[in-house]
Amino acid sequence: MIELDESRSTNLRNWNLGLTVLHAVQAVAILILASDFAISLTTAPPTGPPGSRLPDAETLVDVRIGAAVAVFLALAAIDHLVTATVGRGAYESDLRRGINRFRWIEYSISATLMVLLIASYSGITEITAVIAIAGANVAMILFGWLQEKFNPPGRTETTMLPFWFGTIVGLAPWIAIWFNVITAEEVPGFVYGIVVAEFVFFFSFGLNQWLQYRKVGKWSNYLFGEKTYLVLSLVAKSVLAWQIYGGSLGD
Repeated sequence: MIELDESRSTNLRNWNLGLTVLHAVQAVAILILASDFAISLTTAPPTGPPGSRLPDAETLVDVRIGAAVAVFLALAAIDHLVTATVGRGAYESDLRRGINRFRWIEYSISATLMVLLIASYSGITEITAVIAIAGANVAMILFGWLQEKFNPPGRTETTMLPFWFGTIVGLAPWIAIWFNVITAEEVPGFVYGIVVAEFVFFFSFGLNQWLQYRKVGKWSNYLFGEKTYLVLSLVAKSVLAWQIYGGSLGD
């Protein structure tokens, strides 16, 4: 079991309360400040036998970007609030066993919404591609959960299979995103900024987990990795929120 004494418990609670406020304030600010800018999800189902020319894409639904950004910030705020209050006992019990189910549940939704927004800004809006990207990203997150589940404290050996499987499926959306960005005739500068910054952040989460299970330096303490997740989550979400706002949501 991982040692989590009263001092560390209180410290983590304060961190989670602080992150609740920081995420919630940003969510409200985006809702208040953002314009009505929307990106359309499209559909273009085939109208003939295989190999037939696809018809022009038709709008399926318009997604209000400001609201979508506020949602992923709000999800993080809710996660941190729950782990600091009503779910604190379960959260700390999990940490002693080297796992954080709250993190993976929240990430499976919020990080997937984030990568879908990044994909939409790179021009990936056709609904079947959107579904595939969402599925791959959720799978990546769940493999992260399995990495923790299969490697409890006190183990005699460590398996990295879930980690590497998650890395493979997690790369798929980014290959699609980079393909569109590289082959597009024109890409706004802020979109390049989003794609580069969030690619680095997304795979920093993976690096954090790799360092945990390879017990590199301070990461040999699982709780150090937990705090690193907290910081990465705040920074990645905040940077994406304000990059999107600055590029397309300001009046």
